[in-house]
Formats: sequence, structure tokens, C-alpha cells
Amino acid sequence: MDVLSDTVAALRTGRPASGTFVRHAPWGRRYSKASGAGFHVVLQGSCWLIPRTAEPVPLGVGDVAFLYLDEGHGLADSPDTPLDEIPGPGEPRVVDGAGARSTLLCGVYEFAPGWSHPLLDELPEVVHVPARLGRHPELRAAVDLLTAELAGDRPGRDAMVPALLDVLLICTLRAWFDERAEGDRITGWASVFQDRAITAALAAMHDDPAHQWTVEGLGARIGMSRATFSRRFTALVGEPPLTYLTRWRMITAARRLRETDAALSMIAEEVGYASEYAFAKAFKRAHGAAPGQYRREQLAHRSNG
Repeated sequence: MDVLSDTVAALRTGRPASGTFVRHAPWGRRYSKASGAGFHVVLQGSCWLIPRTAEPVPLGVGDVAFLYLDEGHGLADSPDTPLDEIPGPGEPRVVDGAGARSTLLCGVYEFAPGWSHPLLDELPEVVHVPARLGRHPELRAAVDLLTAELAGDRPGRDAMVPALLDVLLICTLRAWFDERAEGDRITGWASVFQDRAITAALAAMHDDPAHQWTVEGLGARIGMSRATFSRRFTALVGEPPLTYLTRWRMITAARRLRETDAALSMIAEEVGYASEYAFAKAFKRAHGAAPGQYRREQLAHRSNG
């Protein structure tokens, strides 16, 4: 599996929650800090997204905004409109008014708390992908399919919408990284995706985290010396190869603990540890909780959710 898909699949949990909202100007809403990553898609009309620490962002029809670490933000017909707190327990689907109408798809993607990946950590407060003619056709197709699916009440809608939202997430991230790769100075993970050798090394670690990888072995696999590979990998990814490998092993183990009832000894073996004790020690060092405790906490979270 490719690194972007693999990372999102490993860290995403549950099903995305979403709703369609109709607003008539003037309107403004303040969204408090979310438990996951917020997103907005403008299906009709326009609005402004007001981040906590950045300048307001104008959103037009077909625009997608994604807030991975959503610390709270506003949404309004104008950056000058006062923001109202959302009344509990939920936000009204329709806000009447005499002004222009906007229709929005808003929601939250849940990500596993307590885990991070440098690919996602690199994202800005707001990932904004505007709808531009001829750009990112896959993203535009996903938005169009969502718009059509939400406009009706056809059989299978409840299965289609979450699946399309997952497609939307991947397309949004892909589009953002593609645009980052078009500048004169390509940095961060946009440069990783442009480097076939480093991408191949990452794919090897993702495909087989149980393998006893070494820096020398990974370098040889992609035709580089140990020193050259280590230097290039660290410069692009942001951490040394074996540090990344340990991170990925722990992310993979956490997913297995959340989603399966596999024995700890089996999970330890799957992520490259010879003993359950060594695995538990590494997991606790990475997350602050032992594997068994983490599994119980996640089970309790699902039961309460």
C-alpha cells in the first residue's frame, strides 16, 4: 500500500460524521475544538472560514477545507459577521435569512488520539483546496458525487456517503501535496512523494514492519550507501530511518489493538519484536500506556461512543 493511504488508514478510526447545512446571510458560527479533524465542502454559494490563528479564507462552490488539528474555528457569510456559539445538542440544519443562500457539507473525521505521523503533522491549520477548472479532477469528482448523493434519498445512501467522505479525504490531501510539489523549492512530504528511492524505502517498512530492517539493508534495497540513504531520508522525512520504523511499528500495533482481539504476543511478532515484554516496553515508551491498558481504554471509548 502507498504511504499516504496506509497512514490515513492506520490513524483514522470509526466513520466520518457529517451533515448538510443551509445558511441564509447574515450568519456566523463558532465551532469549538473538535475531537477529530474538521472539514467543510461548499456545495452552493460561498462563505468564509475564520481560523484561530490565520487570516480568514474565502470558500467558493466546490472548495474543500480540512482542519487536521481543529483547535476551533469560525464559518460565516462574511469575515465581519459576528460568530454565534452553536447551541446544544446540535447545530440547526437550516438558518433562515433574507440574504444569499449557501449550502455546506460539514463534518469530522476521527483520528486515533495520542498518535502522530510526520506526514500529517506537516499540515497547516487549514488545508484549503479551491475548485479551479481543470485542477484535481479526482477531488472534483468526489465533491460532485457527494453533492448528488446528498441531494436525494436513494437506497444505499448510508453506505455511499461515508465511503465517499473517505475518498474525499485522500483526494484533498493528495491535491494539497500535489500543489506543494509545484513550487520552486519543494520541501517536506511533497518532496518525499517526488523521491522514488525514499518512497520505496518507506513502502518497504510499511509493507513488512516485522522485518528486521537495518539502515544498511534499506539503503542497499534502493541502491544507496548507508550514509547517503540515512542522510537523505532524515532530510526529507524529518527523522532517521529506524526512528520512523519504530514510529510506524507502534502506529500499526495500536491499530491492531483497537480493531482486533489478537494476542499481544502475536501483535508483537507482527511488528518486529521477539518478545511480548520488549514490545510492551516500546509501546509504553511511545504512548505512555501499556498495550493491554491501551486496548481497554479504546474498547471503553467505543462502548461510550
